Amino acid sequence: MGVGGRPLVFFLTLLFCITANASHCSTNGLPLVRNISELPQDNYGRPGLSHITVTGSILHGMKEVEVWLQTFAPGSHTPIHRHSCEEVFVVLKGSGTLYLASSSHSKYPGQPLELPIFSNSTFHIPVNDAHQVWNTNKHEDLQVLVIISRPPVKVFVYEDWFMPHTAAKLKFPFYWDEQCYQTPATKDEL
Repeated sequence: MGVGGRPLVFFLTLLFCITANASHCSTNGLPLVRNISELPQDNYGRPGLSHITVTGSILHGMKEVEVWLQTFAPGSHTPIHRHSCEEVFVVLKGSGTLYLASSSHSKYPGQPLELPIFSNSTFHIPVNDAHQVWNTNKHEDLQVLVIISRPPVKVFVYEDWFMPHTAAKLKFPFYWDEQCYQTPATKDEL
């Protein structure tokens, strides 16, 4: 490469340094308009799940809301869990079952209500109500758009519906926030 190539090498090196600072854990260099199909997608060690943080607190600096696009393969589901934020689901395709605790404010969640969910349905989860979403459809993926308040979410996970609230395990930061979260977890009360 001759002398004329040096400005090109310098420019490419500078461009690499600038884009390296715009990692998926940084809001530096993020465009305002993004293509969902180009956003990072992972199952975070949970077979049958595809999770995309469309916009979030840790990844994008959001303070009041976070939006996820999640796809569940037939038979896959969330753990039984609760969190101290409001949560709204919009079912984009497929069908399944929402399990919602019948007594979230007792000593344990109790036998859950079983509510069918289906394409174009929506539902919300009140703050600290234990719940679980299952793709009970054997032939089709369940895809949902999820909106949560007060991110990043602190999740308490249950082994079953009769596990006492005090025994639920805190998972914070949650799977999709682990790589970027920098501050130690604090306990969130029921």
